[in-house]
Amino acid sequence: QAQAGWLQHDFGHLSVFSKSKWNHWVHKFVIGHLKGAPASWWNHLHFQHHAKPNCFRKDPDVNMHPLFFALGKTLSVELGVQKKKFMPYNHQHKYFFIIGPPALVPLYFQWYIFYFAIQRKQWVDLAWMLSFYIRFFLTYLPLLGVKGILGLHLLVRFIESNWFVWVTQMNHIPMHIDYDKNVDWFSTQLQATCNVHQSFFNDWFSGHLNFQIEHHLFPTMPRHNYWK
Repeated sequence: QAQAGWLQHDFGHLSVFSKSKWNHWVHKFVIGHLKGAPASWWNHLHFQHHAKPNCFRKDPDVNMHPLFFALGKTLSVELGVQKKKFMPYNHQHKYFFIIGPPALVPLYFQWYIFYFAIQRKQWVDLAWMLSFYIRFFLTYLPLLGVKGILGLHLLVRFIESNWFVWVTQMNHIPMHIDYDKNVDWFSTQLQATCNVHQSFFNDWFSGHLNFQIEHHLFPTMPRHNYWK
């Protein structure tokens, strides 16, 4: 599931085939049938992220501020001045591992993707999603039963969520986070991204998103070329 996530990311960025429509078609299959999520939902969120990375209220990836975490030096000071305290932020480096990575995919994404597809009437995406769950159900029901299927699905999403959050946050959250200052596009991308050491394992584990700077500057570049 994690590797299928990095693969759909490639198709979503049109970085596999030379023709955009081929990327769009296979993207729907990979994220819909192999992962059970709508391509339109991913596009909606991820394109905002690339347009304004780490810009509060414009990048959905940092919407966890201030309800769960205090992000960025500027926004954190603002919270202190306004005396707004939703969580014990001085302990967020501890509770991050409890409510961040484990909860995002199985608790939040799992229901929101259906809400998104139905609300926006993305019926093709919904059909692809249902094909994943039908296949999953038919494959494992004879082996595990209904409770076993639900347990397996929850376990897979729990492990995947930890994997996904580590990869996506390690190269953004340490960087500059603030309101949109209308800085030029190039500088905005550099301020919000950092790279993680290149190795065979890191390349595989992160889907080459350890080269986050290169990815944000050249989002349609095939991932195996980032190191160049």
